[in-house]
Amino acid sequence: MTILDPIDRIPPAIAAGSDDDKDDGGDGGPDTGVVIKTRPKVKKPSMYKVLMLNDDYTPMEFVVHVLERVFGKNGDDATRIMLHVHQKGVGVCGVYTYEVAETKVTQTMDMARKNQHPLQCTLEKE
Repeated sequence: MTILDPIDRIPPAIAAGSDDDKDDGGDGGPDTGVVIKTRPKVKKPSMYKVLMLNDDYTPMEFVVHVLERVFGKNGDDATRIMLHVHQKGVGVCGVYTYEVAETKVTQTMDMARKNQHPLQCTLEKE
């Protein structure tokens, strides 16, 4: 079966209305069809929370610095998150797609290691 999409691509014999364009069920006449354009269904990506874990050794100032540099938080938000982590043991630094969350966790861990701090960061599906 031939599917013709744009109208200007119809063969001249069919466009001119010749007797060959009659399809009476299997006499060898041309098959025609309707083109249906389907749109793929786009699904929103899953979101992931980046969690920072408290420890007894990483300085609070360093945690605030990481929150500002890696997560783009302003000073007040970074301090608020740091205090939450300090008091509750864990805190959400942000919510991102998987790839972005994974990158931020890696950046945080690298920054902590380079500065010899045991700071831990992980991600969790929202």
